[in-house]
Amino acid sequence: MPRLGFACMYRHPHRSLSVKALEAIERTFNPRTTTLRWLSSASTEAARAKLLELVQHNLDAQLRLLAYVTELPPMLRMVRLSSDLLPLYSHLNVGPIYRDDEFQALMTERFAAIGKLARDQDIRLSFHPGQYCVLGSDRPEVVENSLAEFEYHADMIRLMGFGQRFQDFKCNVHIAGRLGAQGVREVWPRLSQVARNVITFENDEKTYGVDDCLALADLAPVVLDIHHCWIHEGDYIDPHDPRVARIIDSWRGVRPTMHYSQPPESLQALGFDADSKLTLQALLEKVNKRDLYPHSAQMWNDWTNRYALQFTDRFDIMFEAKDKNLATLDFYRRYVERP
Repeated sequence: MPRLGFACMYRHPHRSLSVKALEAIERTFNPRTTTLRWLSSASTEAARAKLLELVQHNLDAQLRLLAYVTELPPMLRMVRLSSDLLPLYSHLNVGPIYRDDEFQALMTERFAAIGKLARDQDIRLSFHPGQYCVLGSDRPEVVENSLAEFEYHADMIRLMGFGQRFQDFKCNVHIAGRLGAQGVREVWPRLSQVARNVITFENDEKTYGVDDCLALADLAPVVLDIHHCWIHEGDYIDPHDPRVARIIDSWRGVRPTMHYSQPPESLQALGFDADSKLTLQALLEKVNKRDLYPHSAQMWNDWTNRYALQFTDRFDIMFEAKDKNLATLDFYRRYVERP
């Protein structure tokens, strides 16, 4: 059975509620954060108390998010957890606070509960460190910060009871950086075993495409992002392209995950309707390529949705849409419940 998942944040279905009412509901499922400036300006005790309160809220919020996912049909039990659960964990000046006994006890308990709930309810989990995690940088300080950021995610994964087997948890990054795949290969031995067990490489729309990721398939699985591939290569990848088989092989028997998004709905106002294929050449006559990078709120283009469905016999799909769980649920109802 394929999985359809959403990323990081919960959106309440009753959008007619006031903004204040929606925020009150959604904040119980979604993480909060703080800034280094605020922590630096506060007293040591105030900074510690603020972090402890945030960590407790964030981990409890993820438990509530997973409880919501358990109420969805089994096909929808897949979710990307937020990278902001432990604010500033990898920062040199903040990290030592997290080694405090009270923090360690709280994290051990809550992360273990998150992992147990996911395993008991068969929820597929993942992380996606942000754009500043650049393992292929030519700047040593960026590489050091990126390694620390990735190991932060590995610490959370380990506390959840994952990372002991190859791809029992997915932690996805882009190749990125001037050194690209070669730079990643050079720092690979410096990653912990947990990190090497969970890392995946995703193609991007600008520099490092599918072929660049496949060059690292001996190290880690490739996450095919069909929207990025469409922009990078000028057309949608054929579901039976030989590279798709190589991507599947890179997962070494684990069911692959792919990423799926669409360009903004505003394209409809330019004459690009929901029933027709979005042809890159025609789009670029009316918009800049960068206008195609942002994600849509919902999966509005029917042609692209039916194209993506061709992959579900072999891939789970992580939806990257601004409406998060609502977009994924709408897709499920339109194409699975009522195909």
